Amino acid sequence: MNTAKRFLLLATGAFLIALNIKTFVNAGNLIPGGFTGLTLLIQECARHFFNIAVPFSIILFILNSVPVYIGFRYIGKWFSIYSCMVIVLIGFLTDFMPPMFIDLIKVHDTLLSAIFGGILNAVAISLCLHAGSASGGTDFIAIFISEKYHKDAWNYIFIGNCVILVLAGVLYNIDTALYSIIFQFTTTMGLNAFYKSYQQMTMFIVTSKPDEIYELIKKETQHGATSFTGKGYYEQSERVMLYSVVSSPEVNSLVDGIKKIDPGAFINVIKTDKLGGRFYRQPKD
Repeated sequence: MNTAKRFLLLATGAFLIALNIKTFVNAGNLIPGGFTGLTLLIQECARHFFNIAVPFSIILFILNSVPVYIGFRYIGKWFSIYSCMVIVLIGFLTDFMPPMFIDLIKVHDTLLSAIFGGILNAVAISLCLHAGSASGGTDFIAIFISEKYHKDAWNYIFIGNCVILVLAGVLYNIDTALYSIIFQFTTTMGLNAFYKSYQQMTMFIVTSKPDEIYELIKKETQHGATSFTGKGYYEQSERVMLYSVVSSPEVNSLVDGIKKIDPGAFINVIKTDKLGGRFYRQPKD
């Protein structure tokens, strides 16, 4: 990805997150999950109990210091640098966003705020992830879990966020907590739909040209494959089945390439829920 396109995606993602906080989140009096929600919760506690107005950006930067360290240590230097840029933009845009942008969206229904705010949040986070960065603390944690254990971690992050939201409900209002859980659930479902890099797919390919197809898989994805020799009863001929696990975004291009090599290939693709053993993942840096 060229630098200009990356910065455009990062800036757009950060702007949408800040806009979401100033519009849907504020309109519905929601507490989003993750470090953004924790920041808003700390702001509200400081205002409610101590009558102190603490800037959003300061709390956000402090909370993200540990996840950023985890990113530098275990994920990648440039990934963490880009993520720091996003976090800084989110902090300052949230504190200093001009009213002209906030006035664009005026929603008076809490349920609508929760649903459409969650969708907008998922789109914004996905833009950042596609540009090679995180949008904040829980993204670092989700990516770290996915890199280490080869599992899609967004559902686990959702469970952790629900704990934060339940605490918010105990402190303030149970309605706010329940609507915030809807917001976070919508965000999680959106992320599962918009960003699939950490989802693995298993491919079963029955073909008469296994060597050529394996070279395609190796060249395009750096993944390996295992072959099984059998008999195709329909044509009464020897066939080979290739078994390979690849990342979800790689599937469509592989299927197109396989069809060009062997138009008669039979391809079955299924979702892999859990994976053990070695699995190549493209480095972040």
